[in-house]
Amino acid sequence: MDIQIATLCDFAADYGNGKLVINGTFDALRAAQLPVVHPHCSLAMRICVLPEDSGEHKMTINIIDEDGKSVDPAKMPIRADMPIKVPDEVPFLTRNLVLNFQGLKFPDEGIYHVDVTIDGELVIRLPLRVVKVENPVPPGQSAEA
Repeated sequence: MDIQIATLCDFAADYGNGKLVINGTFDALRAAQLPVVHPHCSLAMRICVLPEDSGEHKMTINIIDEDGKSVDPAKMPIRADMPIKVPDEVPFLTRNLVLNFQGLKFPDEGIYHVDVTIDGELVIRLPLRVVKVENPVPPGQSAEA
């Protein structure tokens, strides 16, 4: 099993026929005040599986702080069964996964991580930096403006 793509982004969609659309990938949040509440974002992933990956699997997704604590312990970690069946005549299959998050709250500056595990093994760790700034740049403007 191979995670071909994994990113945090503003928006993602699986439009069918294996097409994954990703818009506004990011790895940092800048805000004038803490805590930072991010209104909406998505975790977009593309997974490639082989015939030998067929069987029952478990996936876990968790967004954690520097101490390893969930940013939202009431809703995370997210756990999902992941049954895989690759037909014998097919060399591989790809599947897109889009998780939408609403109102993620980051209480402090620092490095957070989006951890994805499959069958208890960490397969992806995406870093997310939260930074407090004096004058955040409004969307659509450059820092030089």
